[in-house]
Amino acid sequence: MEITSMTQAMQLHARILKSGGAYDSTHAQDFHKLFTFSALSPAGDLNYARHILRTLHTPNSFYYNTMIRAYSDSPDPTHAFALFLHMQNPDDPSVAVPQPDHFTYPFVLKACSKSGHARFGKQIHGLVFKSGVGSDRYINNALIHFYSASGDPSLALKVFDKMPDRDVVSWTSIIDGFVDNERPIEAIGLFTHMIENGIEPNEVTVASVLRACADTGALNTGKRIHSFVKEKDFSSNANVSTALIDMYAKCGCIDGALQVFDETIDKDVYVWTAIIAGLASHGLCMKAIEFFEDMKKSDVKMDERAITAVLSAYRNAGLVSEGLSFFRRLKKHKIRPTIQHYGCIVDMLTRAGRLKDAEEFIRKMPIEPDAVLWRTLIWGCKLLGDVERSERLVRELELLNMDSRDTGSYVLLENVYAATGKWEEKAKTRELMYQRGLMKPPACSRIEIEGVVHEFTAGDSRHDEATTVFEKLEEVEERLRGEGYNPIVSEVLLEIDDDEKASQLLHHSEKLAVSFGLMKSSPGSVIRIVKNLRSCEDCHSFMKLISKVYQRDIIVRDRIRFHHFSGGNCSCGDHW
Repeated sequence: MEITSMTQAMQLHARILKSGGAYDSTHAQDFHKLFTFSALSPAGDLNYARHILRTLHTPNSFYYNTMIRAYSDSPDPTHAFALFLHMQNPDDPSVAVPQPDHFTYPFVLKACSKSGHARFGKQIHGLVFKSGVGSDRYINNALIHFYSASGDPSLALKVFDKMPDRDVVSWTSIIDGFVDNERPIEAIGLFTHMIENGIEPNEVTVASVLRACADTGALNTGKRIHSFVKEKDFSSNANVSTALIDMYAKCGCIDGALQVFDETIDKDVYVWTAIIAGLASHGLCMKAIEFFEDMKKSDVKMDERAITAVLSAYRNAGLVSEGLSFFRRLKKHKIRPTIQHYGCIVDMLTRAGRLKDAEEFIRKMPIEPDAVLWRTLIWGCKLLGDVERSERLVRELELLNMDSRDTGSYVLLENVYAATGKWEEKAKTRELMYQRGLMKPPACSRIEIEGVVHEFTAGDSRHDEATTVFEKLEEVEERLRGEGYNPIVSEVLLEIDDDEKASQLLHHSEKLAVSFGLMKSSPGSVIRIVKNLRSCEDCHSFMKLISKVYQRDIIVRDRIRFHHFSGGNCSCGDHW
């Protein structure tokens, strides 16, 4: 009989027990079915499955592996560890307990990945070698996923390199791990090696490498993968369509994103969210809001990410009243706003110069505001010159105590102190960062030329053509100065003279990237740059002037949004 509920499962269990043959071969198939349903089915009962396991006199590895697998998928995967340890050291030595086998280890490693128990996972890795199953492909795939989830893709790569037998899952896991750990350029390189090794990617692989292209702005590489998607007919896969839309949007090609969206037949909430978020980030905010309305008409239920996307559209458009009205309507739909939704409102009010309203909004929130919300407001106070409010909030909130590992809070404090000329306090804050082992992330800009992604950091001379790039940048600056460019030295919050500040500004990462683009790209072609941090006012003015003087369209994606520079103007309307 097919089991569809725990009531049926318990009825079957009762019949087996009444027959007196719970553990004989006659009822083995039904007993396996009963146990598997209880442990693994969404309609099952994990506690009931554990009770069955305790009643077995001589359980084989199937029961233990099924139970560990169930725990690894549960909200509390640490129960899998206790069961695994019991297999090695049973509480009652007289009870026959099976030893872990090659099916056991992948499930335990999955539990380690989900629970963040890196130390236990490394011990499991040691046991894998001792037990003689170190060459098992499924175990190695699980190890790759474990090390990637633990934030150590280099160890994952070591496991991968030593594998005698790799399949598409192995390649996909290592690529996905590098993307998740913010090493997308290497992920693209691994994908290239995968193709060279004759391994055909599947839909999951394609979605992973498209994320890498989106992160780096590698549009040409993304287009080649899109051609592969069409060739293999992966376009019907919603995850692939979502990844393609996201890739085109984040690479600055919103027309490509719209084309993929139009060609997608089954549009789920993720497909809709990807295009709404893409349109909002490109400043096409009214169109993003229209798409959101179309999504609702299509009877697609909005989720948390879709709400964040449309709130971003209201924020980027400066439609404060409309954004607040939409936010209030969430309650009518019985949707509880998340911290991200509150963050959009705070950012929207702050950008509109309504600092008092933003502060009151945060204080009246029904959930605890995090450091990011307060940082958003304090940063807005700094930009708008409300020194009194920024200093008061810093003193009141003691941001450093909110999260001692929150680098952003330290950097914000430094900027507030520097903006008010309190250099000694700024120095103390920086020293405290060093003491706690924290580093401000370096500004980084990436540009793709002929399918190769080039990365520049501020003032960095490690690029192979660094000398030529610096020379080109000086030539560009000289020409722009002749057209009225004057460095905004107030952007440099250091106690140095104006000449040194101008030099620092000149060597910002996106300026190096755009100079490289002018050198290497075809005249008249669009220059696309991806930056990991927010663009400063000086770089923004620099790009506008380049687009006018050199007659080149430039698209820059910073941490906040896209900037389309053309003819001396920017799509953001100088509002970012």
